Amino acid sequence: MALHADPAQSYPPPHVRPLGTPPVGHPPLDHPHPFFAEVRPDHAESSQVVDHVSNVHYLRWLDRAAELHMDAQGWTRDSLLSAGHMWFVARHEIDYRAEVHAGDVLHLGTWVRDIRRAKSWRDTVLWRQNGNPDDEPQVVCTASTLWVLVELESRRPRRVPAAMAAAMNPLVTRGLSD
Repeated sequence: MALHADPAQSYPPPHVRPLGTPPVGHPPLDHPHPFFAEVRPDHAESSQVVDHVSNVHYLRWLDRAAELHMDAQGWTRDSLLSAGHMWFVARHEIDYRAEVHAGDVLHLGTWVRDIRRAKSWRDTVLWRQNGNPDDEPQVVCTASTLWVLVELESRRPRRVPAAMAAAMNPLVTRGLSD
């Protein structure tokens, strides 16, 4: 959920939207209540060299999904800015498992795996359902992102407030206090 200063960038990604209910036939996910979204890549996200979506856009989808999840929990970018802090990415670990093309309809599930003091690991699984909801979904990408909550004035990490951690519903919490 980093700030985006380049107005030429299309932000937020226009083709990522939250889903009110879990998509039919999703793959096994490690969290009992992940946040679900739909991703519809378009031709602007395709590589100029190879006929598939550029991996740069996967990062944008991960960022947007995390933002939408936090919005749904009541922690919007505006509320974070008003409080003087923001989440910044410290690390992405991404496994690309299959190509994605413009026009595909993808789903993702994302959740917070753990929160420790000022850091949070978020996991995301991105998949497509190949036509029939009874078929196994095809996982196209798995990702883990390490986020750090930063005090904007000092640019230093700050502890995740207990209320925020509770709203994020992590699988594990350690070292939190208000």
